[in-house]
Amino acid sequence: MKKWTGALQVAAVYVGTVIGAGFATGREIVEFFTQYEFWGLISILLAGYLFVFLGSKIMIKAIDIQASSFEEFNEYLFGKLFSKVMNIFTMIMLIGVCAVMLSGAEALFTEQLRFSHTIGSVITIALALVVMAVGVKGLFAVNTFVVPMLIFFNLILLIRSFESEHLFISLLNIPEGFISIKAIVAAFSYAAFNLALAQAVLVPIAVEINEKSIVKLGGFVGGVILTIILISSHIILTSIPNPILFDIPMAVIVKGAASGIYFIYLFIIYGEIFTSLIGNMYGLERQIHRYLDIKSFWIHGCIIFIVYVISRVDYGKLLGILYPFFGYISLLFLLILWMKPISKNE
Repeated sequence: MKKWTGALQVAAVYVGTVIGAGFATGREIVEFFTQYEFWGLISILLAGYLFVFLGSKIMIKAIDIQASSFEEFNEYLFGKLFSKVMNIFTMIMLIGVCAVMLSGAEALFTEQLRFSHTIGSVITIALALVVMAVGVKGLFAVNTFVVPMLIFFNLILLIRSFESEHLFISLLNIPEGFISIKAIVAAFSYAAFNLALAQAVLVPIAVEINEKSIVKLGGFVGGVILTIILISSHIILTSIPNPILFDIPMAVIVKGAASGIYFIYLFIIYGEIFTSLIGNMYGLERQIHRYLDIKSFWIHGCIIFIVYVISRVDYGKLLGILYPFFGYISLLFLLILWMKPISKNE
């Protein structure tokens, strides 16, 4: 019983880490999977295997080397010299993800609520400054509410999506050309990108638990849950024609299929965007403090300025550029992790 309790806790953290704002809006899933129709489903199954196998492996290896942080884990994977390069790349990824989150907040306010172009950014930046000045202990508790609610609404939308005549036509449509190859590459890049970021959470949690059987089961359960959610989201997003045309396709679907929960769902999406933004900003701040002895106030200001400038690119375009790019670079992390031998006692 203790093993399963611990494993479910690990799985919850794993799922909560990967299900970020891009996931909640649906745009991330469209970008990596749904646009490939039938091949997108095959791609999800492959990504799901990688989440199960490599998510568990990260935690097991972290226990093996007793890594206190993902920097130490990167040093184990890449060596002292190249780990520094990987840590800098992680900082660039965090900046990019923060920019996507801020751009996503703006898209939520403009596309769904019809506010002026910058009000979403201004409100989000103001809230971020307040939270970062006060502290984030209470904020991350939001995820314990947001993620289960997101999954619950996902289930409602999945049931409603089977009413769509368009669903099975697109779901079973096999595009011609090199789409299948692109879909397979997308599976690897999606898993690589998310695992490279998730290690910042998975590594310290694994070492804190320090029980291989628990983290291995937790990685398996978490990976399976992620796969199921990805498949259900893919089915939901396939129920509307050309989901790639929308910045927040999930909100479009909710508005049409379950208008009664529309504003609640928008609040949940915004909660995911905001918690992802703050979490990544804190991770970035901790990284910068390792290299520069600067007061947090100036670090926060510089981060927000850089993130705001980058976020001037439309949400859909920015996510479509940065996430696949980060995924391709993170393939090196995925490959080296895959090649690391598994100990006999695992």
